[in-house]
Amino acid sequence: MHKDKKAILRRVAQVLIASLIAIGMIALFVFVTQGRDMPVLDTHGLIANQERDLIYLTFGLGLLVVIPVLWMLFAIAWKYRAGNTKAKYEPEMDGSKKLEILWWGIPIIIIIALAIITAISTHALDPYKPIESSVEPVEVQVVAIEWNWLFIYPDNGVATLNYLNIPEDTPINFTITSDAPMNSFWVPALAGQVYAMSGMSTKLHVMADTVGTYDGSSANISGEGFASMRFKVNSMTESDFSAWVIKSANSKDMLTSESYTELAKPGADKGEKTYMLMKKDLYNEIIMKYMSHDTSGKEAHTKNETESHDMKQMDHGDHDMSGMDM
Repeated sequence: MHKDKKAILRRVAQVLIASLIAIGMIALFVFVTQGRDMPVLDTHGLIANQERDLIYLTFGLGLLVVIPVLWMLFAIAWKYRAGNTKAKYEPEMDGSKKLEILWWGIPIIIIIALAIITAISTHALDPYKPIESSVEPVEVQVVAIEWNWLFIYPDNGVATLNYLNIPEDTPINFTITSDAPMNSFWVPALAGQVYAMSGMSTKLHVMADTVGTYDGSSANISGEGFASMRFKVNSMTESDFSAWVIKSANSKDMLTSESYTELAKPGADKGEKTYMLMKKDLYNEIIMKYMSHDTSGKEAHTKNETESHDMKQMDHGDHDMSGMDM
């Protein structure tokens, strides 16, 4: 009996210790996150709001499985512990069809629900899908360089480095590329991340629903200066944005092909800068740097032309010689 009591006390202690560790981990998480900004959940954009709701929905569906399973784990372990002599022995429950339907049916229903939600949201939140609005969208071309972010406003004649100004309640059409290792453009308060790849152009559409400043960063490790690839997104009123565009279009710093080449050289945290855009097709020029120029067809054509010219010269020489014979 003495050994049985010790075993019971040891099991109770194990349960209590495990419970205290779980409570401590939850308390630590609450303490660490208390008062901290969590932009993935504290969203301020049309697309990000839908993504946040999707996170809450899937998390809630997951809890429908996790909470009952954890509750049953502790309840069964406590009820059928070795020291509980009052527990009823029911071996026939092993093949219970009702219980099998319960713990197989609920997960299947949840998986089907998640599959439907995923199919619908995948199309609804396609980053290439333009945002429907009566307001004219603003075009912004994004270039990831080592290790900074360049933003080009081709229709406004402006470019910025490591900061981005946008008008509120206005669709922003991003086209994104990289002039460096593959990167990832992410403003969690406005939308999910989209990759930036050299020689390619990806798309993202966002719309901020309020005035404010939001953090943007790189979400893909791209080398030594990756950690400093951060930028601010300033959402402002339409009038403030128009005034900023007019002022920036007269900036003393000019962005040309030559100045861009200097800017694109590797270097971390070059600060915030504003440029007057002097080359409107700079974005396409950056992409075309990585396009292969196959000259094999041209060389073959040139070779054929040379051979044809040589043949004509030989024919002409033969005619001249025949004339001399006569």
